Amino acid sequence: MLNGVGGKTIEEAQANMSLREFRSWVEYRKKRGRLNVGMRVEYGSALLATLYANQHAKRPYKIWDFMAHDSEQPVSLEQAMESWH
Repeated sequence: MLNGVGGKTIEEAQANMSLREFRSWVEYRKKRGRLNVGMRVEYGSALLATLYANQHAKRPYKIWDFMAHDSEQPVSLEQAMESWH
């Protein structure tokens, strides 16, 4: 897992992390964004590319169209909790 938070594997994190701790991490990510610096940079440049493309293109683009390493929208808390069970 990321920086050993909750354990070294997803299974360990699921077993060790409480719902309260999970929610606090969700709030942290909402406030601060991604934990990976490279993904933060990619998100910022994709945002600029989206703004530019939407002003000069006929069809609307979404930010995910310009993110090579993250082509899907983030999952919601409910979706994440569903996938854990």
